[in-house]
Parts: sequence; structure tokens; C-alpha cells
Amino acid sequence: MHIKRNTLLIILTLLIIAFTSLSVFIAGHPILQFDIRASLFVQQYQSDWLDKLMLAISFFGELPWSLLSILVVAAIFYWQKFKREGLFMASILLSGLIILGIKNMINRPRPTTFYVRLVEVNRFQSYPSGHVLSYVLFFGFLIILMDRLETIPKITRNIVTYLSAFLMISIAPSRIYLGAHWFTDTLGGFLLGLICLFPLCYFYFKKDSSQSENN
Repeated sequence: MHIKRNTLLIILTLLIIAFTSLSVFIAGHPILQFDIRASLFVQQYQSDWLDKLMLAISFFGELPWSLLSILVVAAIFYWQKFKREGLFMASILLSGLIILGIKNMINRPRPTTFYVRLVEVNRFQSYPSGHVLSYVLFFGFLIILMDRLETIPKITRNIVTYLSAFLMISIAPSRIYLGAHWFTDTLGGFLLGLICLFPLCYFYFKKDSSQSENN
């Protein structure tokens, strides 16, 4: 247990260093040729059905639906007697304050039609991607809960797990395809999502580990 905890601490430290370094770099270099090339590569295949698919993937990250999704899922857990899980799920709402604070600090502008095709026009600053952060945190924690809560029917756990994994994997390409973010925005959102997931999981499992040590 001690080795595992130290390993996780090292991983968290590396994630924080990587995110901080990327953020400082982006603050000084808001427009990167690498990002432009990455966006053009993702957008080289375009169609009406692909536009709709990418918009559908991003749907759960749009306000107010992102807030409602978290509250509804938290309420379902609470209603199904998983009160602790429901409260932890609701705490994900705090990540909204974190993302807004960092966006204002870095103040990176969104991609424009001068560089890429815009399928979706967004407000707020570009870095880091709030969609990617929220998907990694929300759906990542859902996957962990589905692995943990064995009293939930297996078919339900499998459906939620596979759907959550699909959305986590596809959200970054969808944001780039829609012209809403640069690649480095999505990378920053992914790193920050993992960073936020660490303390959420730590406090969730802390009670169980302390109970097992006392038994």
C-alpha cells in the first residue's frame, strides 16, 4: 500500500509539472503552427453527418447541460441508496470554478476562421478545454464507480463503462474538429482532468482503506 501511494504521488506530481509547463508555454505562445496543422489534419474529412456526430459528442459538456448531467447522475446515485457516491459526483461541479479561473489567467483566444473551419462558435477563453476536463473527471469517475459498485447489475455497469470510455476518448478530437479548441487546449484539459480526478478518488477510497485497516 505504501509503494502504491508513493507511485500515485509521483504520477500526480508529474501531471502537475506537465500541466504547469504547458500552461506557461501557451500563455507566451497563444498561436502555434503545430496546433494549426493538427486542426487542419483533423478537419480534412468533413461532412454533415460528421458535424452532427461531433456536436452530439460534445453535447454533455455544453452549459447548462453539463451541470444538469452531473446533478441528474448524482441524484440517481443518491436515490438508489448510493448516497456517498452521489455526493462525490455532485462535488465535480467545483471543477467549473477551477477551469474558469485558469482560462482567465491564460486568456488564450479561441481558434478563428482565419486558421480553421468553425462548426461551433464558443464564448470564454480557449485554454484549457473545459469539455475535455469535465469528460475526463465525470466519465472517468463513473468508470471507477462502475468497477467498484458490484451490486449494480453487470449489464448496466458495462454499458455505462463503455459509453463513458467512448466519450472520454472522442471528446478531444470532436473539439478540434468543431474548431472550438486547439490540440494543446485539449491536452491541457486532459492533464487537468486527471489532476482533479486524483483527489476525488483519494478521498473516495480513503474511508474504505481506513476501515479495512481497523478491521
